[in-house]
Amino acid sequence: MAKILVIDDERSIRNTLKDILEFEKHKVTLAENGKQGLETALNEFFDIIFSDIKMPEMDGIELLEQLREKEVEAPVIMISGHGNIETAVDCIKKGAFDFIEKPIDLSRLLVTVRNALEKNNLVTETKTLKKKVAKKLQMIGNSPSIEKVREMIRKVAPTDARVLITGANGTGKEVVARLLYEYSNRVQGPYVEVNCAAIPSELIESELFGHEKGSFTSAVKQRIGKFEQADNGTIFLDEIGDMSLSAQTKVLRALQESEISRVGSDKNIKVNVRVIAATNKNLKKEIELGNFREDLFHRLNVIPIHVPTLDERKDDIPLLITHFSELICAEQGIQLKHFDAKAVKALQERSWTGNIRELRNVVERLIILGGNKITKEDVEMFS
Repeated sequence: MAKILVIDDERSIRNTLKDILEFEKHKVTLAENGKQGLETALNEFFDIIFSDIKMPEMDGIELLEQLREKEVEAPVIMISGHGNIETAVDCIKKGAFDFIEKPIDLSRLLVTVRNALEKNNLVTETKTLKKKVAKKLQMIGNSPSIEKVREMIRKVAPTDARVLITGANGTGKEVVARLLYEYSNRVQGPYVEVNCAAIPSELIESELFGHEKGSFTSAVKQRIGKFEQADNGTIFLDEIGDMSLSAQTKVLRALQESEISRVGSDKNIKVNVRVIAATNKNLKKEIELGNFREDLFHRLNVIPIHVPTLDERKDDIPLLITHFSELICAEQGIQLKHFDAKAVKALQERSWTGNIRELRNVVERLIILGGNKITKEDVEMFS
């Protein structure tokens, strides 16, 4: 059942729409002019608003503009007995969801209502997903070391400078990379992640730069590589220290010349990509061992950001526990569980070799296996 507002100066139209929509089990509120309709729409929530165009004092177009200016999100469906293409186009440009001519066709009306409600559901789902993503992307903590990382992100994100993120496994390098993208001027462009450690060395070039059909035995069709997919956006090269030397050479060329070539092709393809890289290795040592190109290191290391280990920021553990508890309980659909002071202290006193990732796993385990309130005894038993 939807809440629908009908605004029309003709009583017969108002009542007809009311009868039809209430027969379909919707709740209908009526307004006899634009001013009354605007006041009603601003004071109550509606899933859909119907508005006539020709009305005294405030017409439908002005009403529509006022609704959009005041950020009323309900889809607005315009109705008119004097409809023409120009009027319909003007309404849509000004933010109307749809346009219906009088006399109103029943089937057209019901289809439009269904479409508007589906749009509402999609908008709601999108907002929910964005909230979930935003919550997962938060950098939790107020220790000096994490504040330093935050400040670097604020300064660097709006630029196109290359960034090399270093830190141990599980410290949150991926979150730093994603935040750099979210606060960048390229946020409307693609964000492409590549885990260099997870791709076999013989396939890394094809993964990054693509290949032509028949360029090697299993190349049964053309493939677009990650650099091309990230054009006008950002590519995140995670664990770049595990990349093969031959792939490093091609990445260096892509950075130097802003162009790539697919495996099996001589054609150069221009790409406009911001590169963010991350590694848990000491690349200077890898250079000494001959495993990493020094010239590539200097190309990537324009802005270095080091993410501290959890053991270096133990003061943040209480905040992280609260954050993960809220997140996990919401995901599991269970009532929020709290950790008592002794449980938190016990977790602070541990050494966290797996860093943030390990802490999250432990919090999830304690929430699932522990009591309604997580105690020190739960920590000793289950972690």
